[in-house]
Amino acid sequence: TAVDEKEAALSRLGEDWAGGFVVGHGMDTGVLREAGIEDADAIVVATDGDNTNLVIGQVAQKRFGIDCTVVRILDPARADFYRERGMRTICPTSTAIDALTEAVRSCDIPQARAEVGA
Repeated sequence: TAVDEKEAALSRLGEDWAGGFVVGHGMDTGVLREAGIEDADAIVVATDGDNTNLVIGQVAQKRFGIDCTVVRILDPARADFYRERGMRTICPTSTAIDALTEAVRSCDIPQARAEVGA
């Protein structure tokens, strides 16, 4: 079940979305209950704010006992900090940096140009 403050967000899930949808804020435990958190085996928290994601993730773990809590964190240092403390974090920023670095490293750059850029 997806939770979002804007009902229009349902359209972003695509026409094949088979899950439920609850309009509300994920920091509201009543909304989380309506979404079925008490029966959930896992939760993915991916709002547009790192702080909000961390709070909701901690509530899911500590208050509702959901061991498989995955939290999106945009700040790489913050993602590492919480990962080191046992939270499952995904950092799209780090993923993008790694992919871009690998893409550049796979380019065939002539040695003379590489030395000039160094």
